[in-house]
Amino acid sequence: MNLTRTAFGTWNGGRFMHFGTPIEEGHFAELIRRAYEKGIRTFMTADAYGSGAADEALGAALAGVPRESYCLVGMIGHDFYAGLRDGQKGFPRFTDPRYRQSRDFADYVRMATDKALARCRTDHFDCLMLHNPDSIGYSSDAVWTAMQRMQDEKMTDLLGVAPGPANGFTLDLILCFERFAALLDWAMIILNPLEPWPGGLALAAAEKAKIDLITRVVDHGGLFHDDVKPGHVFGERDHRTFRPAGWVEAGSAKVEQMRHIAERHSITLLQLACLWNLAHTPVKSVVPTLIQEVGAAAKPIEAKLDELAALPPLALSAEEVEIITAIGNNKGCMALKGGSPEHAGDALPDRWALTDDLRDVAQRWKIVPEADLVCTHTPAAA
Repeated sequence: MNLTRTAFGTWNGGRFMHFGTPIEEGHFAELIRRAYEKGIRTFMTADAYGSGAADEALGAALAGVPRESYCLVGMIGHDFYAGLRDGQKGFPRFTDPRYRQSRDFADYVRMATDKALARCRTDHFDCLMLHNPDSIGYSSDAVWTAMQRMQDEKMTDLLGVAPGPANGFTLDLILCFERFAALLDWAMIILNPLEPWPGGLALAAAEKAKIDLITRVVDHGGLFHDDVKPGHVFGERDHRTFRPAGWVEAGSAKVEQMRHIAERHSITLLQLACLWNLAHTPVKSVVPTLIQEVGAAAKPIEAKLDELAALPPLALSAEEVEIITAIGNNKGCMALKGGSPEHAGDALPDRWALTDDLRDVAQRWKIVPEADLVCTHTPAAA
């Protein structure tokens, strides 16, 4: 089964990631079943979430649901089996040379896929994605030969790549599209009306390579759920506290400029964000983050799920898409991850200097790294 127009990710509810009020185990299972009952048919999980606990929670919640009635997307890439966690940076990628060489990639991929499938209580993924790759993951033949082997062994039908967790990786992703288009069916990027950059730079390459896109962070940190307002108080460990000061106020002002378009179509702001994403040709699926915000006045997470499930089959006009894009223009608002002209020195797991290959990609796609992939805003303006 292919990915559907709307999707549910196991990062929802803050149970395995730090945002909002983390929902309890039973509540999480109820939310998954509610998603299915409301018509959402794609479920995404990553083995690194809770070191396998998210996979197990999803498998348990969907136990008894006919396997052929939903699309299951699994993601592997962080080695929490042999790797040591590095604080907030998480576990190393399995391609880290400190842990294994390319000759060992295939064994790791098979082991990680097999264990993830067991936790999800199934014998195959509909799509298996490489999760948060480093520079080796984007470019190595050995990595993608190992991923293809999972298709050959009927452990997955489709393959994909899911950059992250932060934003960027533009040239790396396009390079991956060019090199492995014959293998790749899907890619996941960050895209929403308040973040058309840098994800928009990869759209044409995805379309040319005939790779479908699923977009995450459609809600822009909760702003399109319409219950994060200026003055909002986030929890102490909420990962959104790492965003630049003033992001809620600046984003809310832009959202208000878009609200009339949502009202014109009698849709919610979240639905507007989803439809804006889907207006871009290669985008075929949306997976916003569902958040139970702190406080009694917050919108129930069930209501947010219901809005996603009720996404109407309408299309925004080209003019409306352009208006929203212009309002949300965020070019240069942050330092990007992946290959960057702003990085010098040794490669990090999520950031590295531009290689000749990446500069060639930039030239082919008329991207000027020093102008198009750099932070130009002061922290206050970002």
